[in-house]
Amino acid sequence: MLTVNLGPLAVSVNLLLMALAFLVAAWVGKLAGRGQPTGLGNTLSDMVIAAALVARLAFIVIWFDTYRSAPWSMLDIRDGGFTPWAGIGAALLLALWRGWRRPALRKPLASGLVAGTLVWGGAMFVGQSLTQQPALPQQALTTLAGAPTQLAVLAAGKPMVVNLWATWCPPCRREMPVLAAAQKRETGVSFVFINQGEAAATAQKYLAADRLDLANVLLDASSGIGREVGSGSLPTTLFYDAGGRLVDTHLGELSAASLASKLNRLRTQPR
Repeated sequence: MLTVNLGPLAVSVNLLLMALAFLVAAWVGKLAGRGQPTGLGNTLSDMVIAAALVARLAFIVIWFDTYRSAPWSMLDIRDGGFTPWAGIGAALLLALWRGWRRPALRKPLASGLVAGTLVWGGAMFVGQSLTQQPALPQQALTTLAGAPTQLAVLAAGKPMVVNLWATWCPPCRREMPVLAAAQKRETGVSFVFINQGEAAATAQKYLAADRLDLANVLLDASSGIGREVGSGSLPTTLFYDAGGRLVDTHLGELSAASLASKLNRLRTQPR
């Protein structure tokens, strides 16, 4: 499952698991510190901030050439551009430094980090064990001309990027030129744009007005694919390998850099 709906908000399951792991780490660490004022909560919060900042900076450095054409987009963390190993390293270094300076913090911090890691890792393992490897959705779709089709027909043995969008969705419209350029450039990848719940005339009017020359624009009148893949928000972009297995997802607007990083991962998938 990609998201969980909390009222009007669609929240990533991974984000919820990380929040749970943080709370468990703080609780276990407090128990290990026997209620003494060790400053554990502040240290854990600082670790999260340090991890996010360094992971973002590392991602920007790696994909700087892509960001160069739109430097302001470096500040928009909604594109999901983070380098996890760099963030984890920064958080661990901060934990070691704080523990070295404050001996009373060492046991609570170590206990909390072990507990939080076990909760997050265990939840991820159980989720992956109980969930079958997601494959291409089987939802019936139609072309703009009204002909029935399915994603499997368009896969053609190549990796596939599936974008779920709608004309009323501002971030969908903002990211569309990035995806359109990638479709023309990345000939070894199939790009498919599935409009959610709108009529063909509505989609065609938008494409014409924005002068978007897209191939593989399909209609999902019932918005069934979003439900099938467990996504409750738009835009959602799904990345499938050449065997039709889901290997990555992105909720929200894609920047050129975040798309490039995900396509790079898609290319390295074994066939």
